[in-house]
Amino acid sequence: MGLYLLDYGAGNVQSLANSLTKLGYEFTWVAQPEDFHKATSLIFPGVGAFETAIAHLESRGLFQPLKEYIQSGKPYFGICIGMQVLFESSTEATRKGLGIVPCPIESFDASDKAVPHIGWNSADLITPSDDTEGVQPSSYYYFVHSYRAKYDADTYPDAMTWVHATTQYGQETFISSVRKGNVFGTQFHPEKSGKAGLALIDAWLRKPEAAHTHAPPAPLRNLIPKPTHSLTKRIIACMDVRANDQGDLVVTKGDQYDVREKIVTANSAGAVRNLGKPVALAAKYFEAGADELCLLNITSFRHSPLQDQPMLAVVRAAAECVFVPLTIGGGIKDTVDPDGTKRSALEVAGAYFRAGADKVSIGSEAVYTVERLRASGWQKGDGTSAIETIAHTYGRQAVVVSIDPKRVYVDPKTYEGPYQDELVYGKEDGPENERGKAWWYQCTVSGGREVRDVSVVELAKGVDILGAGEILVNLIDRDGTGLGFDLDLVNLVKRTVKIPVVASSGAGSAQHFVDVFRDTPVEAALAAGIFHREEVKISAVKQALRENSINVRD
Repeated sequence: MGLYLLDYGAGNVQSLANSLTKLGYEFTWVAQPEDFHKATSLIFPGVGAFETAIAHLESRGLFQPLKEYIQSGKPYFGICIGMQVLFESSTEATRKGLGIVPCPIESFDASDKAVPHIGWNSADLITPSDDTEGVQPSSYYYFVHSYRAKYDADTYPDAMTWVHATTQYGQETFISSVRKGNVFGTQFHPEKSGKAGLALIDAWLRKPEAAHTHAPPAPLRNLIPKPTHSLTKRIIACMDVRANDQGDLVVTKGDQYDVREKIVTANSAGAVRNLGKPVALAAKYFEAGADELCLLNITSFRHSPLQDQPMLAVVRAAAECVFVPLTIGGGIKDTVDPDGTKRSALEVAGAYFRAGADKVSIGSEAVYTVERLRASGWQKGDGTSAIETIAHTYGRQAVVVSIDPKRVYVDPKTYEGPYQDELVYGKEDGPENERGKAWWYQCTVSGGREVRDVSVVELAKGVDILGAGEILVNLIDRDGTGLGFDLDLVNLVKRTVKIPVVASSGAGSAQHFVDVFRDTPVEAALAAGIFHREEVKISAVKQALRENSINVRD
């Protein structure tokens, strides 16, 4: 079998390559237009923006050869952007798609849900049968996208004959898989869908190539949305990574960012707390059922992100054994190498995507950018910030903003400052030290070491305008305390934005995850130390959520 992979030049395609290697398949990258003639099977994976994908294909002379390959009748498997380019157009772009499926790609309706659609959802087959190309209705698959092809049998009857599976998000039913003739495509990412996704890829590759060339058209149906979608709540395991005093990268955790042991010697203020090796822990959490993993370089980059080869090596190694989404944070910003070479945040993000990351997390740089945005009257950004440049190239779903606020207590009777509308008031039945008090949340930079005159509401509003796809909400006051997530803070951010939000800081028990998902509309919750120290296991968290009728992935 002449299996080829198409890399259009942007987005994380290394994840699929790692999946194929894991499954024992050999493949060749498409390097030039002539390679399409050599291929007997072709997979086109990728995360990114429709406009960028088409532009790269055209600039490299691959657009027309790709279309001719598909029209030749040879097996084609498109993943995410590799499926979307099959359609005629996208409201995300000015360039046209391949036009093979006569239907447009359009943005989700954000009136009843968070957009982007990020997380694990089901795929419902249009025609259940034994020949499903590996799609299993009982499984959850990982989605990360802001645009979709709506299932609409009345408006696009010809296009609906291509539909293999649909997925519901909010009250919208969209096309999550296409299949007809020699073409198969998925909006979800099987390479990031754990064991279910690996099984799907393996099923497609195990079939004889001739069996991929005559899939029948789908019947037309008028689908009625279900009462609710099947999107699960996500449990994320986070690993703070830094070099210890010997120069080795270790996973650590601290109390309000103090990562050194309290034991003091004559020559040391205490060693860096070592809770394990990052790759080994990443593999452990994948096997334990974590829905996503996050690696944060908490000491950032001493010289240049692109010269920090140990961290890049960690990402590559982790991506080879982890088949769920992987977020990388720390130092995703414009920098200058020691020799004076300027490096853009986009360039840094690209290096991590090529190493195997799926999303990048931006922290302090987001605060500085929102300060400039506020000064301009909350107009659109100037297009040069890390958030904007990365989102434009890879899609907003690739950009996470990590917020590190702290409480600022004020007198609830006399405060007349600018954040009156954002004040949170201590409850009479709440913790004793909060009763009768009021506070707002002030953002910080540099790992919480410096405060800025920006509120959490301003920051959330600003990064949404700039194009972030997700917000990670930490709280310095709760970090390492085990007191539970700050539900007031989480609800405050969720009321401010329409993009997905991840709750962080303070988890000390499985019940805390139940509380945050029951009492806030947050999409995901993250923990670190309690998982590293095995005080709470991921399996215990998910069991507690199931017992409380909160939908999670097995």
